[in-house]
Order: sequence, then C-alpha cells, then structure tokens
Amino acid sequence: MSAKHIVSSSHLVSEQAAELSEFEFGLNMAVNAYHRWIVRCMAAAGQDGLSALDVLVLHLVNHREREKRLSDLCFLLNIEDSHVVNYALKKLAKQDLVAADRRGKETFYATTDEGQAACQRYRDIREDCLIASHAALGHDNPEIGEAARMLRVLSGLYDQAARAAASL
Repeated sequence: MSAKHIVSSSHLVSEQAAELSEFEFGLNMAVNAYHRWIVRCMAAAGQDGLSALDVLVLHLVNHREREKRLSDLCFLLNIEDSHVVNYALKKLAKQDLVAADRRGKETFYATTDEGQAACQRYRDIREDCLIASHAALGHDNPEIGEAARMLRVLSGLYDQAARAAASL
C-alpha cells in the first residue's frame, strides 16, 4: 500500500522524491503565512499598505545600518527582476522610510530615522506576538536552524534546476 502524500499537485509527485512534493506544498503554505504575517506586523507597527516585498526590502536596507545598492538587495533576496525591488524602494522612499543617495552611476539606499523607527516597532511587535508564542510552544531552536540550513541548500538546488530548464 502506497503512502498518501500531502501535496498540492499529485501529478507532480515523483516516486523517487515524493517528499520533495510534500516540501513544496508546505513551503508554499509557509511562504504565504509568512508574507501575511510580515505585512500585518508592519501594519501594526504603523506602516499599513506595504507589500511583503516592501517589508523585506525595508528590513534589508536597515540591516546592520549599512547602505545598500539595488544589486545588493536583489542578490540578498535572490530576485532576478530588479524592477520589482526598485519599485519597492521607490514606494519606501515616497513614504520617507528609505533615502537614496546617488554617487556617480550608483545609488545607495539607507533607512531614514522614520524607517529605523518602523523597523524597531516591527521588532517589538514581533517579540510580543511571534517570539513569545514560539517560546511558549517549547520549540527547539537547533531544529529551526537545521531547517534554515536545508532551505538554503534546497534554494541552490532550485536555482540549478531553473538554469537547466532555461537551457532547454
């Protein structure tokens, strides 16, 4: 008797790697839940109307208080289409959350004081709503670290497969 797998598309399940289809279904659910969470957390922090990508870009620009270029942000997000990240930057700049500094042919982005304050409010809400719940569940952080490592490994596998598919 074959095992039933929890997948979104049974026609994609391979006998050689059924777990990969289960992973993909779980990943889709997790990504959507994560995006819903970060949008709502940022709205609670006073910045309503931002998309998930806008929130991610804001946090990356704020990361370590170092200026970032568009290419840096695309690389960190693993996004090929720089236009979508550029649109997020323009939206954040219009809301005075990031500022652009053009130097020659390069533009560097940094969070404004308001952007830094929004990131801090987000962090405070994250601590109250997410981290406190996580701790109460008694989840093991090393397991989460291993899951993160596996996601990074699998992202390389998917990138390699995307390159192979593009050459067909």
